[in-house]
Amino acid sequence: MTRPTQQFTRRKALKIAAGAGATAALAYRGIDVSAQEGAPGFEITIPDAVASLPSDDVTFRWIDSGDIKARFFQQYFDAFQEKHSNITIQYDALPWTEINRIVPLGIQNGQAHDVFMLPQDISGSEAVSQGWVTPLDDIIPNFAEWKEHFPFGSFLEGVHVYDGKTYTFPVNSSKRYLTMTFYNVDLMQEAGFDPAETPLTWDTYREAARKVTENGQGQYYGVMFGASSTDRLAAFVSNLARMAGNPAGGSLGFSDIDWRTGEFQFTSDAYLGALELLLALQQDGSIFPGSMSLSEAEARGQFPQGFAGIMLEGPWCIPQWREGNPDFNWGIASQPLPNGGEVTPLTFEETGANNVWVYAQSPNLPIAGEILNYVGSPAGQLAMMGVTQGNLRSVMPDVVDEAQATLELDPAANTALALWDEQMRLGPMVGIRNPEASKTVFESQPISPNFGEVVQGLLSGQLSDPKAAMQDLQDRTQAEFERRIKAAQDKGVNVSEDDWVFPNWDPATDYTQEMYEEL
Repeated sequence: MTRPTQQFTRRKALKIAAGAGATAALAYRGIDVSAQEGAPGFEITIPDAVASLPSDDVTFRWIDSGDIKARFFQQYFDAFQEKHSNITIQYDALPWTEINRIVPLGIQNGQAHDVFMLPQDISGSEAVSQGWVTPLDDIIPNFAEWKEHFPFGSFLEGVHVYDGKTYTFPVNSSKRYLTMTFYNVDLMQEAGFDPAETPLTWDTYREAARKVTENGQGQYYGVMFGASSTDRLAAFVSNLARMAGNPAGGSLGFSDIDWRTGEFQFTSDAYLGALELLLALQQDGSIFPGSMSLSEAEARGQFPQGFAGIMLEGPWCIPQWREGNPDFNWGIASQPLPNGGEVTPLTFEETGANNVWVYAQSPNLPIAGEILNYVGSPAGQLAMMGVTQGNLRSVMPDVVDEAQATLELDPAANTALALWDEQMRLGPMVGIRNPEASKTVFESQPISPNFGEVVQGLLSGQLSDPKAAMQDLQDRTQAEFERRIKAAQDKGVNVSEDDWVFPNWDPATDYTQEMYEEL
């Protein structure tokens, strides 16, 4: 099989940087990590308390969605309890369905966990306005100094900050993308494909899926999706389209915007092309038949059983398969690249990931402050990367550099980190340009069906005309965008549609503080 003529380059600034050396080559090619050992464990050292902690016996309760971060928090909480033997930490790492049920019930009964992740249908603005949560300003010791460790843009009005008070922070970076190519090495080699050596293009992705399906004769298929998790379908279309030359980003509840014009991109050629690719996989019979009923987590759990050759997924697969499926022969590489021309980097908004909130009625605020002080410190961020072997990325660039230089990270995690560095750029954020614009989130109304639901409807056959469905989505999204801004303006908020237009945005470069000053 011949190597694609298109090389991984970038417009103007995007290129595999000279000096990145072996790491850059590793990220571009991908790596077969199936035979690699996981990195050694990282031992957490608990510093002396800065907050005034209780001396009597208390129980502190924390709830989040588990996955990779649970590896860090479980080890950290065990070490914390060993140092502070009078404090028992009840750590509940539960599925989102349980968080969506338990947190509101706990608020209603006045017995919520001391620290929690918000339910998926509750925004930060709602949690603040309803009095669920309390600001961190007076909880975290030496708060102003602590906050200075975070890079520019880490604390956004309407995301982390409300009316000048900080309620949450980026526990780890949102610089990651969810459509990396994870593949079954044995099935792909049998079909004649090696994404670690020759990155898949849109065409060879479809070809590989068809060939694996033919080889499987009903026993296994080309690709698997967790298609009941509609955000995964939206990510497939968005990420492939954006990298194929239709750059877009999002801010304050709206996504898929070309920042240069402020226009939504659902009806663009690249978005429709990516959607056509997804539907072509279905027409070829290459999608695992149970995909429509699988959640993302269920698909991730079934993929190692050999039901499919390729799954486009995020980094949480890495530690799960390491521990749960040690004999699974798998690899990781770039998402499918466009068939020709230059590759446009993916734009991300650094709002953070896995952010947590402190219950307003918690009787244990000093403990919450002590824990969050460590989690958001350079030492805590380094420990998080160490314990998770690089599978969680710190929002602090210096910490990432130190982790890669001093820790033995998982080789697949290193591949992912390098991919993100090469294939992603920081985009503009409306809340930085105009903090007043963040108040529009208080006027939010859901768009239904949303992007992922429209894609799911087309894939399931409930919708039959892709172009018409995407035009309808774009029209409804634009109408909600205009309505939300008008509603905020009517309440005296100084905001306009122009706040979502950044004419100096170059998708090939990070959007810097100086660029905001140019506007």
